[in-house]
Amino acid sequence: MTARFVIIHNPRSRRNRSGNEHYSMMARQSLGENFLSPASQAELLHQVEELARRDVGCIVVDGGDGTLSDVLSAIHRYYRPDRLPALALLPSGNTNLIAGDVGFGLRGVEALVRLNQLALGGDMRRNIRRRRGLVVSWSDPQRPSVVGMFHGTAAFRRAIELAHQPAILDRYSHEMAVVVTLGSSVAHLLSRRFRREWTQGDRLLITVGDAPARQENCFLFLATTLQSLPYGVWPFWHGADSDDDGIRYLDVAGMPPRLTAAVTSLLRGRVPQWLRNESAYDSGCAMRIRLEMKEDFVLDGEVLDSGPDGVTYLSVTPPIDFIQA
Repeated sequence: MTARFVIIHNPRSRRNRSGNEHYSMMARQSLGENFLSPASQAELLHQVEELARRDVGCIVVDGGDGTLSDVLSAIHRYYRPDRLPALALLPSGNTNLIAGDVGFGLRGVEALVRLNQLALGGDMRRNIRRRRGLVVSWSDPQRPSVVGMFHGTAAFRRAIELAHQPAILDRYSHEMAVVVTLGSSVAHLLSRRFRREWTQGDRLLITVGDAPARQENCFLFLATTLQSLPYGVWPFWHGADSDDDGIRYLDVAGMPPRLTAAVTSLLRGRVPQWLRNESAYDSGCAMRIRLEMKEDFVLDGEVLDSGPDGVTYLSVTPPIDFIQA
């Protein structure tokens, strides 16, 4: 391998825009051509293709969830599945939901110093958290797959659209904005006008693994390959026969009973027995999910369309090592 590690730095990320010239100067001096700052997604793809050709085994992502998703998508395209690089995620973006689970824990000069220490020690992977990437592909084989770690649609898409409003986004970090917006949604649900608009849901045809497809009005659908979320939120649960290494999902049917109580519990990371027993709330873990819907969906904070026929597939990458400080 030709480099101890490479940094992919997104200068447009929220925290990087605030200015950290000393760190950038030190990183360029330390890494030279291995400090990359792509000006576009096309340039990022070209750079990752070159890293794969060089068999670079460690990539440091200095950005937010969107930057990590772009890097994961490029890795998925160009790296061999049995030669995936280790990643270190420096939380510098507008959205840092993923960093709460697999982030490096440091950023800026502190992160650079620690990364150099790990590299000099000869084992960048001495302390890792292993997760899979969440692959989204379309029925159109010509459309490249994208890789992220947190997917959502229906009410989650609406919440993201609200969270992107300047009144909220300018005040809160994105991951906090999503939590604030979901919390405020509970108040909306107390209003008859908003209750029907939100809870009737979107039409969704879902196939989980080899189970029969089911068509429903869906109030909320979430899927992730993470194992924790910020602020103690964890709305997933599953049975003993589930594969813990797959995609954790939550599927809430339209017009679900006791919705305010359910949302309040899930935002606190609690799943009471009545919620587990209620058929309108389904959670599990699978290696592959097929979705068919007309509406857009959200992957790591970015809104994406479902394609002309509305068919998308969720699957997983091989395990990826996320380096810890």
